[in-house]
Amino acid sequence: MESETLHGRLTATARRYPDRLAVVDSYGNALSYEQLELLSSRVASALGGSGVTRGDRVGICLPKAADAVAAIYGAMKAGASYVPVDVRAPVSRNVSILRDCRVAAVITDPRHAELLREGLAIKASQVLVDDAPTQVREDGWLKGHGTNVQAARLEPDDLAYLLYTSGTTGLPKGVQLSHRNATAFVDWCLEAFSPNPEDRYASHAGFHFDLSIHDLYVPVSCGAAVALIGEDVALHPRALLPFITEQQISIWYSVPSALSLLLDHGELRGADVSRLRVVLTAGEVFPLPKLRALTEQWPHPRYYNLYGPTETNVCTFHAIELPIPADRKEPFPIGHPCSAAMTRVVAPEGKNVEPGQEGELWVCGPSVTAGYWERPELNEKAFVNEEARRWYRTGDIVVQTDLGYLFLGRRDRMVKRRGYRIELGDVEAALQRHPHVRDAAVVAIEHSEATLSLRAFVVCDGRDLSTLAIRQHCAGELPAYMIPDEFELCGDLPRTSTGKVDLKALALGTWNFR
Repeated sequence: MESETLHGRLTATARRYPDRLAVVDSYGNALSYEQLELLSSRVASALGGSGVTRGDRVGICLPKAADAVAAIYGAMKAGASYVPVDVRAPVSRNVSILRDCRVAAVITDPRHAELLREGLAIKASQVLVDDAPTQVREDGWLKGHGTNVQAARLEPDDLAYLLYTSGTTGLPKGVQLSHRNATAFVDWCLEAFSPNPEDRYASHAGFHFDLSIHDLYVPVSCGAAVALIGEDVALHPRALLPFITEQQISIWYSVPSALSLLLDHGELRGADVSRLRVVLTAGEVFPLPKLRALTEQWPHPRYYNLYGPTETNVCTFHAIELPIPADRKEPFPIGHPCSAAMTRVVAPEGKNVEPGQEGELWVCGPSVTAGYWERPELNEKAFVNEEARRWYRTGDIVVQTDLGYLFLGRRDRMVKRRGYRIELGDVEAALQRHPHVRDAAVVAIEHSEATLSLRAFVVCDGRDLSTLAIRQHCAGELPAYMIPDEFELCGDLPRTSTGKVDLKALALGTWNFR
């Protein structure tokens, strides 16, 4: 059935609403559902011509524009899963991701084409170059490829996409999400937020970030339109707010920090957001003063706090009642399970805990990943088969309250920054790849209002290495959101009695490193 796959839903909606707007981007491009259906079929034709078949992976390294959406659907129509990477990230990191999952082809722009081809050691025919990725052109990169393409017949449990998240070893890990995983989450969104064909969604997150799954596939499942916010607009509040008002956004989904930026620099009070009816946030704690200020300036939408690692899609949610009481001091809970997931709170010894007691949140259900791409050692640690179900261990410590789960923190060295999951070991590994860095440690420093910064302690091999040189090295190894805010050069790192780096002393500032 068409409804069981993501690209099948596009085909069904294009048949029902051929002339309705499907995608508009911040570069001025717009595609109807019929145009998106035909353009994605041409992409599938081009991929088939390059040798892509069912079960392959296709890398997507493009600016966030309408062409990229067609590329994503085209990859799935060709029978493949898509692997989106951040077009702004260092090429070396994107190469390591695409090499890890052995992509059969890459769709990219001219700036990255040769670098990716050389890094992946693949044929030129396996690199499809979108010569104008921020334009939709009839005579462009798909010229000569027809639309009469029979989409691959995929099963719901076939892989739809791979999203790579930060890993402790310095190698990002690929989270495998099937069509069933994605559609279970999408169907819950349709049930929970009641979208309709008149809605206009804003897509703030990059396609390599799990929030994009909501933005891409919920609108297409109900015939609504999505407005893509490109990289040149997403982080600039004075450009972002006019885009929201001009596009008459009715459903917004982002990390809280994006809305905090709007509050600080976007002059919200005079903006026309009369169509905005649902505001969803996820990925990090929304600082209560910022949330209160936002709801005071935008009092009419319904607000929801969503929670869920990439491995589970969204698995819990909490509806925020307005107005927020002036005496409330604590962040809102992550709430109750959604219909696509089952949850439990587990003590270290593996037993369920009673409400009011702390424990690790475990999740299972149709929206939960089958595991990591070719990482059996990680799968063994992260998943537990119990009670005839496969449970994912989130690593998040929660306590069950009357309002649902309250998030307390992590049990490992993973932190969230700007909504992205960061393994601090991943940042350390990047620092240690510098030829003159002998050792490195990274700690997260929490500040007020639920924000944090990263501080790196770096031991050099005796060379006169500047913090600027180390920062420049990180810029070539890591996405911007993973680059430490501060660098401290030191002669050595403090150690515990067992010889491990004393991260607690570094975080508390109780060690004199000079």
